[in-house]
Amino acid sequence: MAKNANTTTTVVPKQNRGFKKFLKDNIGFFFILPWLIGFIIFKLYPFGSSLVYSFSDYHLFNGISKFGIMNYTDIFSDAKIMKAFKVTFKYAFLTVPLKLTAALFIAYILNFKIKGVNFFRTAYYIPSILGGSIAIAVLWKAIFRNEGLINTLLGYFGIAGPNWLSDTKWALFIICLLRIWQFGSAMVIFLAALKGVSGDLYEAAAIDGAGKWRQFFSITIPLITPVIFYNLVTQLCQAFQEFNGPFVITKGGPRGSTTLISLLVYSNAFKSYQMGLASAMAWLMFIIVMVLTIIAFISQKHWVYYSDEEGR
Repeated sequence: MAKNANTTTTVVPKQNRGFKKFLKDNIGFFFILPWLIGFIIFKLYPFGSSLVYSFSDYHLFNGISKFGIMNYTDIFSDAKIMKAFKVTFKYAFLTVPLKLTAALFIAYILNFKIKGVNFFRTAYYIPSILGGSIAIAVLWKAIFRNEGLINTLLGYFGIAGPNWLSDTKWALFIICLLRIWQFGSAMVIFLAALKGVSGDLYEAAAIDGAGKWRQFFSITIPLITPVIFYNLVTQLCQAFQEFNGPFVITKGGPRGSTTLISLLVYSNAFKSYQMGLASAMAWLMFIIVMVLTIIAFISQKHWVYYSDEEGR
C-alpha cells in the first residue's frame, strides 16, 4: 500500500525527550526550589559564615585582620560574659518548668466539660500570640514600674511595693513571669494530648478506687510523656533565645541581673560591631542548647512512655 506523500512525521530529538523525562521525574524538586534557595542564602550560608567569623577578629567595618581562638579565650576570661551565661541558665531553668507546669495544669482543667470552656481556651491562648511583641513588653514594664499598676494596687492596701525592675532580687523574676504568662501554645499541645487519653482507663481506675490525683499521676502523666518531652525540648530552646523581654523592660539591668547572653550577642554585634566575638558567643549558646537537647533525648528512655515498641 502506498503511503500518502503529504503525511509528515515529527521527530522529537532524543535530548528533548530526556529533558522532559527529567522534569517529570523531578517535578517535586522544582516546587521546593524557591524554599531551598532561600534556606541556602538566608540560613545555611549565615550559619557557616558565623562559625568562620567566630575564629576571627571580624569587625563590621574594619574586616578581618587575624584568625584564632582569641574570641573563645576572651569569653571564658570575661566576668561579664560568664555572668550572662549564668543568668541565662537561671532564666531557662526557672521559666521552663514553671511554664510547663502552668500549661499542663490549665490544660487539665480545660479538658473537663465545663460551661464556656471554648472561651477560656481562647483567653488562655491569646498571651502566646501577643507575648512576644514589643507592645506587650512595654505594657509589662508599665505595670511593674515604681508607680505602675501593681504598686498602685498594693498601695490601696497600705503595702509599699518594691522597685520590681530596679531591684536585683526582683528584676529577673519579673522577666521570667512574662515568659511563664505565655504558656498558651504549650497548653494547646497538652490539651490535644489529654484528648487522646482514653476515658475507659479513667473508668477502670475509678472502679478500682483510684482518686483524681492517683489517676492523674498513674494514667494521665505516663500517657502524655511524649508530649511533655516535646514541650520540654522546644521551650528549652526558646528560653535560651529570649531577647525582647530583657531588652525592652530592663535593658539587661539592674547591674546585669537580667542580661541574657542574647543581649550580649546583640550588643557586641550591632553596637560594638565585634562580629567575631558575637559569633563566638552565639556558637557557644548553640552548643549548650545542643548538649542539653542531646541529654534530654538520651534521658527519654527512662521516663517517656510510648504505646508501641517502634516509638521507643
